[in-house]
Amino acid sequence: MLREERGQGLVEFSLAITVFLALVMGVVDLGRAVYQYNGSAEAARELARVTSVHPGLPIGSSAQVQQVLRTERGLVPGLDTPTYVCIDIAGTSVTRPCAAGDWIRVTVTSTFTPVTPWATVLGQITLASSASAKLE
Repeated sequence: MLREERGQGLVEFSLAITVFLALVMGVVDLGRAVYQYNGSAEAARELARVTSVHPGLPIGSSAQVQQVLRTERGLVPGLDTPTYVCIDIAGTSVTRPCAAGDWIRVTVTSTFTPVTPWATVLGQITLASSASAKLE
């Protein structure tokens, strides 16, 4: 090996590992985002299910719904306060009080913050999901 080429392998390795680690961190961040979105969607489904059985007045204020919300907040990072809307079968908002046979739509949002340095330029990303269930 020539004297001038001694550090060449180390320089090539440092350049290659930098790109490789950035890609791996991006994949991990993407996995975290998918996990958090899936958790938000599951939280919306679970809250809609429980609210359809135990609506409370106002909608979503029953002890059962609040317990499920506390549980989901422990599972999904950045979970915000859900919104509850009474709708008819066509999906339009109902102006009168909710009654049995109406539907409840629960919308849940959570805030995702990437940790990968080059992805932080996106800032915080809001993930939203909604689910509906028929009031019993």
